[in-house]
Amino acid sequence: MRYYSLLLSLLLFSCKDALDTAVTADPYTEIKKALSIDPAALENYAAQGKPAYVNKDNTAANPITDKVATLGRVLFYDKNLSVNNGFSCASCHKQEFAFGDTAVSSLGVDNGRTIRHSMRLINSRFANEAKFFWNERAASLEAQTTMPIQDHLELGFSGQTGRGNMTSLITKLGGIGYYKELFKLAYGDATITEARMQTALAQFIRSIQSFDSKYDVGRAQVPNDGAPFPNFTAQENAGKNLFLAPPIFNGNSERIGGGFGCQGCHQAPEFDIDPNSRNNGFIGVIGSTQIDLDNTRSPSLRDILNASGVANTPFMHTAASQTIRQVLNHYNTIAAGPRNTNLDARLKPNNIGQNLQMTPAEIDAMVAFLRTLTGKDVYTNKKWGNPFL
Repeated sequence: MRYYSLLLSLLLFSCKDALDTAVTADPYTEIKKALSIDPAALENYAAQGKPAYVNKDNTAANPITDKVATLGRVLFYDKNLSVNNGFSCASCHKQEFAFGDTAVSSLGVDNGRTIRHSMRLINSRFANEAKFFWNERAASLEAQTTMPIQDHLELGFSGQTGRGNMTSLITKLGGIGYYKELFKLAYGDATITEARMQTALAQFIRSIQSFDSKYDVGRAQVPNDGAPFPNFTAQENAGKNLFLAPPIFNGNSERIGGGFGCQGCHQAPEFDIDPNSRNNGFIGVIGSTQIDLDNTRSPSLRDILNASGVANTPFMHTAASQTIRQVLNHYNTIAAGPRNTNLDARLKPNNIGQNLQMTPAEIDAMVAFLRTLTGKDVYTNKKWGNPFL
């Protein structure tokens, strides 16, 4: 009898020990093997806040949470999202360049090249324009996020020439341990869908924000953008005034007063693009003599220059301008040729291409002001950096 009692006690103890082990087993072992992410202490994406003077916020339909944005960060940097495991979203949108690319045309799988220059991804959460890509072909950021994945020239899951498609990618990700854990962490179960990927990627991208510039320090001290900023130099305030004030033209579309009118399309304090804008006179196609009139989108003007005043990336969808001075020279004298039937009306008063007659001092002032829009944190904060070990 004592033998059976002892055996029963040992059995009960073993069952309890097994149960305790099951209860205390770490559900995030695969995450910890591959990623510099602690599921118990996630980075802050949901409660970053924004300046009081910034009114726009595009998160209403997809509120940012730390768990889902963390999943989005991993997807953004994961080269498994390409057919050859060689490229990711971050291959074309690099943190050190304000999430843009210094290449004119970004490299994709099997030496594929993007047909337009990669757009920077700063403050998309605070943009007035909801559509994405230079030609606005994506109705939302969510829709945009998986289009490069399915592009034959970019990440390659196109379903063409024997390549896999989005279903193939979902199957591939389902076999990766850390995605089973990440999707369960984010959504409560491990099911992977394109819609869930879109939601997560969009949350991460919208979390990328920059509000620690010299401009922001000054704007916080005044009632509106038009007031002189106490922390600005006289030259920087002069550049700000040129940016904000509309030009006054004579009958030949020559500026005779006022500023440059940049505010008409790039609206402070977010410096995003006016959704009603048409093209700006850059109508080329990379590597071609053809024209493309439909590129009317623009990234925010925040962080177009780095802390040294050098352009983070070339400008425009063709990367035609390497410096901000080249951009200003373009706007100084707009060619309103007959081929460009979609030129923004603000650039052709009297139906004649504008001549702003910028002086060297005015150009210097504008460059000085645009440098004040550069932040610091967005370039180095690890929550927007590569999470892979």
